Amino acid sequence: MGSVVDAANKEVNGTSSAKKPNVIFVLGGPGSGKGTQCAYIVEHFGYTHLSAGDLLRAEIKSGSENGTMIQNMIKEGKIVPSEVTIKLLQKAIQENGNDKFLIDGFPRNEENRAAFEKVTEIEPKFVLFFDCPEEEMERRLLGRNQGREDDNIETIRKRFKVFLESSLPVIQYYEAKGKVRKIHAAKPIEDVFQEVKAVFSPEAEKVAGQWHLY
Repeated sequence: MGSVVDAANKEVNGTSSAKKPNVIFVLGGPGSGKGTQCAYIVEHFGYTHLSAGDLLRAEIKSGSENGTMIQNMIKEGKIVPSEVTIKLLQKAIQENGNDKFLIDGFPRNEENRAAFEKVTEIEPKFVLFFDCPEEEMERRLLGRNQGREDDNIETIRKRFKVFLESSLPVIQYYEAKGKVRKIHAAKPIEDVFQEVKAVFSPEAEKVAGQWHLY
């Protein structure tokens, strides 16, 4: 994996003099509604939404050598190395004109987190954590009609278990640094967004004030 890490490091070093982007990690269990809320944040606060899963799927679809390698690893039930996902995220950040990003569904575990900070030298501004009871997430996933083959009760419960075991240590790490903004995500979509807006609004007002100065 050295070559991927080296390439990622090289890209970072090449842009180290540039202003570091404003990154927010968005975490929540399957069915917590984070995707819907990300779309609202993009619309209201001008962030760019990057989904680690979407980037991996797009890379596979592109038919590139990297994409084929990712596809084979997934087929074999292996975990895609952190550096591969980080490199895709980093490329997406560098190629986008924006400087504010929501990174959705990443880091998935403590190793992802440490690798992201080491490779990119970016620490998130905060973590937006959509906290939702398992029964509610289960109800939503079973009720939605998205044709997702993994939306059956057994795999849903397995995904919950993985989320709890893998992602909670990441949330605890940032909580100790005072960087977690917990959202009560069991409420209706509009009510959840009111809570989200309260997290983003002071920042939005500050930015608006800066724009006003020019």
